[in-house]
Amino acid sequence: MGSGHEQVVFCSDRESGLRAVIAVYSTALGPALGGTRFFPYASEADAVTDALALSRAMAYKNSLAGLDLGGGKGVIIGDPATDKTEALLRAYGRFVEALGGRYLTACDVGTYNADLDVVARETRFAHGRSLAYGGCGDSSVLTAFGVFQGMRAAAQHRWGSPSLAGRTVAVAGVGKVGSWLVDSLVEDGASVVVTDVDAAAVARVTAKHPGVQAVADTAALVRTPHDVYAPCALGGALDDETVAVLPAEIVCGGANNQLAHEGTAQLLADRGVLYAPDYLVNAGGVIQVEDERHGFSFARAQAKATTIYDVALRVFAAADAAGVTPAVAADRLAEERMSSVGRLSTIRLPLRH
Repeated sequence: MGSGHEQVVFCSDRESGLRAVIAVYSTALGPALGGTRFFPYASEADAVTDALALSRAMAYKNSLAGLDLGGGKGVIIGDPATDKTEALLRAYGRFVEALGGRYLTACDVGTYNADLDVVARETRFAHGRSLAYGGCGDSSVLTAFGVFQGMRAAAQHRWGSPSLAGRTVAVAGVGKVGSWLVDSLVEDGASVVVTDVDAAAVARVTAKHPGVQAVADTAALVRTPHDVYAPCALGGALDDETVAVLPAEIVCGGANNQLAHEGTAQLLADRGVLYAPDYLVNAGGVIQVEDERHGFSFARAQAKATTIYDVALRVFAAADAAGVTPAVAADRLAEERMSSVGRLSTIRLPLRH
């Protein structure tokens, strides 16, 4: 009750085995959009904690992206590999429908376009559906595009040119987002070094781009000389040990929740590293999903995602002017937009995206 959220809903359906939590942080700017995470949480308390933090982060992401959307998040407790069924997804859809449009759901960890197609059989408020059902399809395409725009802005701010040509970019994680990002980097003339826990993912990237160098693991990657570090895998990638040895001048990647703790942004700044806030640069995915509400147009969504470049420049300039980190500047700009309608909570939780 002290988290500042507008609403938290516990969802249980005995027949299907559904146990879920839906958290609505804010509807100040519009319906609360945020994906549904399907994850084997160790406890109900862990699920609630994640839902609260993730929903708040979505409010900030949607605000900074200039969308008329609030922030929400759904989490389903369970192993998606063994517990996901049509009955469970449809039961979840009925709970989403019962909120009457206050919460709009989409894909997240453990859920995919095909799952949202099933959820949408029970609710009008499921987005991120497959192209065959009039949805936006794979949102990783514009997520990577937005990260590239943010990286271009960081290059402009740091080096005076919005190009990665001649620079070396280290990409940690070459799944959907990371592999699309590599495509853009190679096309722009960058040298790229990659790693991933999935050897097959690395093999696909190096087969497509023979000039891309692969290293064994993240520990090796962060010690390889590079100009830009792009975390595109798990959260918490920027811990104290990584920051201490990072050779990069810029950090800009697609992963959510990159900062291991609140002090990490300052550690990066102290080492002269320009950090592009994760929820700013990876907003292309939510922009793609949001466009589905208007009859999906990839070109229109891509044009909107292009503005991530301009917003990133604004964040970097605001940070310099105020003498704060870009992470703080991004939060302030998001809060200003939300508070302009007088409904922003002053309760602060850790941002998790």
